[in-house]
Amino acid sequence: MSGALTQRALGVCYYPEHWPEAQWAEDAQRMAEAGISIVRIGEFAWSRIEPRSGDLHWAWLDQAIDVLGQAGLRIVLGTPTATPPRWMLDLHPDMLAVDVEGRPRKFGSRRHYDFAHRGYRDEARRITRLMAERYGHNRHILAWQIDNEYGCHDTVRSYSPAARDAFQRWLAARYQTIFALNEAWGNIFWSMDYATFDEIDLPNLTVTEPNPAHVLDFYRFASDMVQRWNHTMATAVRTHATQPLIHNYMGRIVEFDHWDVGRDLDIASWDSYPIGFLSDRLEASETHKSRFLRQGDPDMQAFHHDLYRAVGQGRWWVMEQQPGPVNWAPYNPAPLPGMVRLWSWEAFAHGAEAVCYFRWRQAPMAQEQMHAGLLRPDSAEAPGLAEARAVAQEMREMPEVSIGKAQVALIFDYASCWAWDAQPQGAGFDGFALAFAAYRAARGLGLNIDILPPDTNDLSDYPLVLAPGLLSLSAPLRKAIAAHKGRVLLGPRSDVKTDHLTIPLPMGPNIPGVDVTSVRTESLPPSETIALSGGGAMVSWIEELEGSAEVFETLADGRPAIMGSLYCRVLAGWPDAETYGRIVREAAHAMDIVTHDLPDGLRIRDTASHRFVFNYSADPITWHSVTIPGAGVHWADK
Repeated sequence: MSGALTQRALGVCYYPEHWPEAQWAEDAQRMAEAGISIVRIGEFAWSRIEPRSGDLHWAWLDQAIDVLGQAGLRIVLGTPTATPPRWMLDLHPDMLAVDVEGRPRKFGSRRHYDFAHRGYRDEARRITRLMAERYGHNRHILAWQIDNEYGCHDTVRSYSPAARDAFQRWLAARYQTIFALNEAWGNIFWSMDYATFDEIDLPNLTVTEPNPAHVLDFYRFASDMVQRWNHTMATAVRTHATQPLIHNYMGRIVEFDHWDVGRDLDIASWDSYPIGFLSDRLEASETHKSRFLRQGDPDMQAFHHDLYRAVGQGRWWVMEQQPGPVNWAPYNPAPLPGMVRLWSWEAFAHGAEAVCYFRWRQAPMAQEQMHAGLLRPDSAEAPGLAEARAVAQEMREMPEVSIGKAQVALIFDYASCWAWDAQPQGAGFDGFALAFAAYRAARGLGLNIDILPPDTNDLSDYPLVLAPGLLSLSAPLRKAIAAHKGRVLLGPRSDVKTDHLTIPLPMGPNIPGVDVTSVRTESLPPSETIALSGGGAMVSWIEELEGSAEVFETLADGRPAIMGSLYCRVLAGWPDAETYGRIVREAAHAMDIVTHDLPDGLRIRDTASHRFVFNYSADPITWHSVTIPGAGVHWADK
């Protein structure tokens, strides 16, 4: 596969169609002088490439690629399918996605298509094929980005007629007979039995809650539509091009299975907006959000770095890195000086091949005109450019770093997130938040973490495994947990339902050799906690555990809080942050894993050769006799 990077690189997102052609060469030269070697273009350019159906205008894109390439820049070429032009709606007026309330998602923005619409999928395949035929062997093309930000703006799940028809076909293929579907969904309840597949509608606008099994299957279907769409576009490129394929995933988008989509790609990337995500996508106290207002949450970026390194099977980038204030969050403060540099080095410490800043020049028009770039709209330097230039210089001076060994594995399952959305049994119960709480507990102890898919069949590399909130264990994972000679912390709410969201018999979790059963569950409002006898508390969720397995910790009322065996232990509840940290620390020490008591805001990442220390605090922190400035990075040989 051509297009592999031989060393770390910096990149930038650029839109030549937004600027006069006479400006392109100067922009390219300034990028190269700043230490930027990669430029992404094309992902929103369909109306400029094809202003009318069949009327193709390639000359400007040919010229842009040539100008950028002649300056020594390597190009990631995006397929423009996330922004179908207005004339597409004349061809396919029913291609628009429909929201859960039955309202069409109209033209005038982006991502206004339904993954299940066959006609638009054919048009997207056509433009993707034409681009690949024209540029598949262009020497300046480093890689291809397929579409842009699947799932952004709540666009995975559509409730359109096209989606309904495709869902019925999907169900028929999955269940074969309507009897099997009725049995799996438990449709005898409330007289919900169906006689044929074409009687089944989408699970929205019902009088009260729809059958959760129906909802979960619809979520599976919607995820499969994304995977099929991506596979179609990836195949169209691969038929005519040799460069690797990338998609730029987003932060905390769980509506489709990234593990499935990633199997058709060569590199995973994601769009990192730490300050925007802090206010827009993270449950945290107002005190926490105020403390990290201009830095972002200390663990949010690292979680996604580790996730997408796994999705990309080791190859991953940051395709869009926030360089200044964004435009889309409820509030959009500027980063502290030093944060752009910190975010960049944190990505490289987690194994990124490239970090690309969004964008080169701030747009003076339209929806994103308030989104900062490396340049201001008048082409003067914005603050982020100096930090990007500093990173480029440091990269030239620092030897390559390789990924360090992880002491902890975290199992992350998208289908479990869908299940707890379909049937949360408590307002605010969220699969991502539960997994992130476990990740934060381990990272706060200075541990390296690998995130693994739910079909993992071998855990032998990890002395400590965290498996919270897994709907049901896959057969390979169940076998791996039973055989593991390290510590597994299972739960809460793991292996207590079937894949159809029914209660299994025998009741779970069902781990060979571990006699623990979850027999009752209760959810708690944010104002309530359940104390543990040894200090700390459970929040949000608690399960009543029975069985002959050993009890390792109890609630204040004497009920088991942690039960299991020497190697596999089941958590009865969701520990608060301090308690989770204590539980993980004790498990780590039992497995001879060294932990660190890190000051608030300080995080470390060990590579094979270096220890990186990241200070997310605004103030200097002294740790191990080294003072790291606020919003600063320190590294040293191990």
